[in-house]
Amino acid sequence: MTRSERAAHVDRRLAELYPETPIPLDHRDPYTLLVAVLLSAQCTDARVNTVTPALFDLADTPQEMAKVPVEKIKDIIRPCGLSPRKSQAIRDLSVILVEKHGGEVPQNFEDLEELPGVGHKTASVVMAQAFGVPAFPVDTHIHRLAKRWKLTEGKNVEQTERDLKKLFPKARWNALHLQIIFYGRGHCSARGCDGKSCLLCSEMFPAKR
Repeated sequence: MTRSERAAHVDRRLAELYPETPIPLDHRDPYTLLVAVLLSAQCTDARVNTVTPALFDLADTPQEMAKVPVEKIKDIIRPCGLSPRKSQAIRDLSVILVEKHGGEVPQNFEDLEELPGVGHKTASVVMAQAFGVPAFPVDTHIHRLAKRWKLTEGKNVEQTERDLKKLFPKARWNALHLQIIFYGRGHCSARGCDGKSCLLCSEMFPAKR
């Protein structure tokens, strides 16, 4: 298969396997999604989902969170790791949202990426999942699978994102981001597949079997 043929195969197969793409992080609105995505850095979605109920019961709007002491936020989110940095970021971005954006999460990459603790990947997730704007958030897991499936030769997530956006239709970016994550977790994890044993790997690279 050529690279474009592999991309078409991945697109077709993942659409069959995952016709529904529920957002894995529990949230109530764009703000709580933004906080949840920030917490998910170097932490599993499952663990984030055990922590956010208590956090959002305490404060689930920027106005409320801006009043919560950083130490209190840190105590709640400690299980997610990096709690000193994440708690400060949550408090600071909440203050900025109130002061600069009327308490609303901005619907553009530039303003989102200016918020503390929000990089391009986090902004992409929020734009895609909260606002339905086509984006292709690439984390280390998607980067690994894209390289394993020879969809990119990117040495970093930025290059991989550019390559995937060229390969797949824009209308499929948001769903594919989640479908690749679901498939990687269930069938093609770093240790669970040697690059030839899962369904997609065996279909695209039969010579490896």
